[in-house]
Amino acid sequence: MDIDRLIKKDEVHRDVYVSEEVFSLEMDRIFGSAWIYVGHDSQIPNPGDYWTTRIGLQSVVMTRGKRDEINIFYNRCPHKGARIAEEGCGHTNGLFRCPYHAWTFNLDGKLRGVPYLDGYQDTSFDLTDPRFSLRKVARVAAYRGFVFASLAEDGAEFEDFLAGVKSSLDNFCDRAPEGTVSVAGGVFRVVQRSNWKIFFENLNDTGHPIATHESSYRAARQYSEEVLDGELPFELHIIDGNGAPPKFWSDLDLHAFDYGHSYMTAIFNAPDDPLSQQYFASLAAKVGEDRAEDILAVNRHNTIIYPSCSPHTSFQQWRVIRPLSVDRTLVEIFTFRLDGAPDELLQRTFTYSNVVNSPSSIVMTDDVHVYAECQKGLSTQGGDWVSQHRNAGQDQPYSGSEGGLIGVGTSELPIRNQFRAWHEYMSEGSGQSVSPEAS
Repeated sequence: MDIDRLIKKDEVHRDVYVSEEVFSLEMDRIFGSAWIYVGHDSQIPNPGDYWTTRIGLQSVVMTRGKRDEINIFYNRCPHKGARIAEEGCGHTNGLFRCPYHAWTFNLDGKLRGVPYLDGYQDTSFDLTDPRFSLRKVARVAAYRGFVFASLAEDGAEFEDFLAGVKSSLDNFCDRAPEGTVSVAGGVFRVVQRSNWKIFFENLNDTGHPIATHESSYRAARQYSEEVLDGELPFELHIIDGNGAPPKFWSDLDLHAFDYGHSYMTAIFNAPDDPLSQQYFASLAAKVGEDRAEDILAVNRHNTIIYPSCSPHTSFQQWRVIRPLSVDRTLVEIFTFRLDGAPDELLQRTFTYSNVVNSPSSIVMTDDVHVYAECQKGLSTQGGDWVSQHRNAGQDQPYSGSEGGLIGVGTSELPIRNQFRAWHEYMSEGSGQSVSPEAS
């Protein structure tokens, strides 16, 4: 495939969203080589706990071993190929057992035993041969509890990959008085009828809220005026924000980094109410008032860790994308507890997720609808190219410690940055020099 014909500095060909051939190559060269978010270590707190999920189209199992190590292996029995664990969380008492022929495996994936062992005498079968054990993924790495894996033996080092957005993960955890976070509650799952890249592009796209979310923020304002005498409680405040005027969006900052990562500054100011004051006191008691103020001064909205996840540091939410097909994408939404913070603060996180990103949210409904409309339109013969021209050529190197590029709030910098990374992965399958300066 001629990847170069699909991408320009400020346009991409519609085939990147609708071609089955392109999607298949993405699963091999992007999701088959990049560092992909698998889960958080709080999902598997004890030996024998496991979490089953996907890396690209590959089903994998993350489990905690007897020595407290984290193992990730393909969810496939080497005998007949049956999955050895169903999707979701679970626990096994020291062994994984295939449901088909009862082959058993240790928590590190090594073959433990097979039934009818005498039937294998005088054959090439060997209990100690690694090919009869569960196959581990090539590389596993974690930072502050967030676990990533790569299916490729070679490629970018994890520290290099994470560098640009490492500060977002630090802030995510530093907001906890104990310095750690843990997954809390269940998980929302939404299947979007659109290509996975459309969702990712939208996360730092500030050009869409005032138009896409007009119905939801107008409804919030109407309810506030007609029922609450103009009051705007938290639940309505986080909807109303999408209706801010154009200048508000332009005044935000967008930061873009190597490997397609980016983040935008926050669109909501932190509440100043008794709960927030109680939370600040709990944080300051652990780290001191000056440090607590510095931590909470880092106010970001969506951070993009390309190509698999997006943490929201202010409200402790984590969204994960799982491509299903060229026009189907599973989005999972997790909520986190700030360990040591007041219990009521977790309820605020739940409220944010329910109001903004749950399957029943009137805000997410807006987004999912336009994603599907984009996919339908891109499938027509209405044009071959998709514009990314807004503020192209105007983004500047960032002089701060993180480096990368900075653009005005309404720039399409994050989208162009993602496609620079996309081009590098797809051209070489390595992603070793995926830089925002590579334009």
